[in-house]
Amino acid sequence: MEYEAVIGLETHAELATETKLFCGCGTRFGAEPNSQTCPVCIAMPGVLPVMNRKAFEYALKVALALNCQIRPTTRFDRKNYYYPDLPKNYQISQNCTNLGTDGYLDLQVDGQMRRVGITNVHLEEDAGKSIHPEEAGSDFSLIDLNRAGIPLLEIVTAPDMRSAAEVDAYMQTLRNTLLYLGVSECKMQEGDLRFEASISVRPKGATQLGNRVEVKNLNSMKAVVGAVEHEIERQTEILRQGGTVARETRLWDEVRGCTERMRSKEEAHDYRYFPEPDLVQVEIHEQWLADIRAGIPELPLARRRRFTEQLGLSEYDASILAESHELADYFEACLRCHNAPKPVANWIANDVLRELKEQRKTPTEFVVKPDMLAALVKLVEDGTISVAGGREVFAEMCKTGQPPQAIVEARGLAQVSDSDALNKAVVDALRAHPAVVADYRRGKKNAGAFIVGQIMKATKGKANPKVVSDLVRQHLDKA
Repeated sequence: MEYEAVIGLETHAELATETKLFCGCGTRFGAEPNSQTCPVCIAMPGVLPVMNRKAFEYALKVALALNCQIRPTTRFDRKNYYYPDLPKNYQISQNCTNLGTDGYLDLQVDGQMRRVGITNVHLEEDAGKSIHPEEAGSDFSLIDLNRAGIPLLEIVTAPDMRSAAEVDAYMQTLRNTLLYLGVSECKMQEGDLRFEASISVRPKGATQLGNRVEVKNLNSMKAVVGAVEHEIERQTEILRQGGTVARETRLWDEVRGCTERMRSKEEAHDYRYFPEPDLVQVEIHEQWLADIRAGIPELPLARRRRFTEQLGLSEYDASILAESHELADYFEACLRCHNAPKPVANWIANDVLRELKEQRKTPTEFVVKPDMLAALVKLVEDGTISVAGGREVFAEMCKTGQPPQAIVEARGLAQVSDSDALNKAVVDALRAHPAVVADYRRGKKNAGAFIVGQIMKATKGKANPKVVSDLVRQHLDKA
């Protein structure tokens, strides 16, 4: 029997606000433990939460970008559970009136477009962090409440994905969307972005869903893909042997490359949701939505399409450039200085990205500014310098931040393109190699390339190879 996987993801994204969701404490990552806390986020008796408007608007922006239906009125609920790093013993979240519902995210998988439904988008506060010492014999844990109360956006998909490749494409597309929107830094190593996967397997063609397993403890996209692949294989094997997949929560063991049982899966009623009595409901009027919608930039997929359809770039080049909004902005800033999409794209893909990776910098931090790269591309295109000379100039630009023209002049890299100046070198080379000339005239046309090489060597690479090739061909083709 053939089986298919059914996969959904829950994403938690910390929003990039300066203060927490219900108090004025800072959100800086890496601060001294428990230094960014106050009576509100450590749940002292008698305190009251006040909602962060910016966090709410960030959540609205994401919901709109994910094509969700926005509720005109929403409110918060209390999600009750007990854990050492949850000081109130409940979490302020949204359950009954999610901010956004029935949306979707389009993504490209193996050259094909796929649409993943977004069940809901809702806002909640983050919990604190438990720190478990790794020293042998340690029998205690520590609690850091700096993270408690940081605004957290939860994005829940429909069970629309069928493979690990689709899951990977969804995560990358969602991350890029959040970065384009400027609502989260999406640094998984700092906990800004977290994923939980729900996986079930059923006979191919069946309409009823199988028992789903939720996998937690996924701290990287690689871990999510590994956990999904493992669960598909594990559950498929259970079904093939006539067994039943238990509905449970499992953890991903990165070292062993497998999942392990954590606990049976909770139901929604286990959290005893009820309306948050300390917060009023929020009414979302049309003008507010219009203002937020106006601030949504061109998103990755639309930008990639424009790069291919309007600028004539290949799908490959467009996908590389549109992957990062900073890189796409850098590319378009170059075009405003010199409108040559393909040459500029080639320099960015082959040279700029290599330097950014080596220097561990973003395009906005890069010393070679867009106008400088555009000027370099133009110098190569109009024959002022050779491609090899351009590489030399680029390397110096990366070190010094000097403009390309200054480097060309200082190093004497300008090509000689004057036909009269090069004609003597061509004549001398032809006279010095009569046998090669004879070979050319007997039909060995590649013999001309040898003559061009000799001239380039004699001029120390400064001759314009196109001009030289044209002159050599003119002389050799004479009767």
